[in-house]
Amino acid sequence: MRLVRFQIDDRLARGTIRDGRVLEMGSESQGYALEDVRLLPPAKPSKIVAVGLNYRDHAEELGLAVPDEPLLFLKPPSSVIGPGDAIRLPRQSSRVDYEAELAVIIGKIASNVSAGMAKDHILGYSCLNDVTARDLQQKDGQWTRAKGFDTFCPLGPWIETEVDPSDLLIELYLNGRMMQRSRTSNLIFDPFHLVEFVSRIMTLQPDDVIATGTTSGIGPMAHGDAVEVRIEGIGSLLNKVEREEA
Repeated sequence: MRLVRFQIDDRLARGTIRDGRVLEMGSESQGYALEDVRLLPPAKPSKIVAVGLNYRDHAEELGLAVPDEPLLFLKPPSSVIGPGDAIRLPRQSSRVDYEAELAVIIGKIASNVSAGMAKDHILGYSCLNDVTARDLQQKDGQWTRAKGFDTFCPLGPWIETEVDPSDLLIELYLNGRMMQRSRTSNLIFDPFHLVEFVSRIMTLQPDDVIATGTTSGIGPMAHGDAVEVRIEGIGSLLNKVEREEA
């Protein structure tokens, strides 16, 4: 099942995708054509818990050792945008990178959950772009500013509830050219172990997001670019890139 948040006219609603149409939850109507609604970020998280250096090929690309435990950081909810929304390049940064990631969407409260029980607390999966001001990340020595700008967490286009996350093709295209390509089987810590690890630190709430890390091939974006995250069995998340207005 594909779960969406959407806007129709001036109204916000939740629904499902079926046969190319958006069916509003609780409604007996025939629904709306997908092109007639604006898809919103499919979740409204209280927090985005992101994982650094979680693909073996990315660790190799950077010449870094595989971590013994997940390396966590937070992105603010204010960074979330949906499919079709613009990523804004902040004036503070001279290099902003794309990072294609599998997003885990929490479905019910998770605290001290074992990996074996994690699936019961996961609503589904989505595409995510962990946009990063690379120069500020290196300058600051920690990641809050570099990862936290408004528009730096594109998420969508929906939540897929019926996909096995263990071995999915994940790709990123910049202006139609493939820049990242790997499989989730290359994750060092899989989604279920991440739910276990994170939930033993902080309580995860429904709609919270775990961004599972990016693969090799990260690189910069520029004004006018189109960046697309594609994940097998889930879908495509497409965003334009724009300069921040003065």
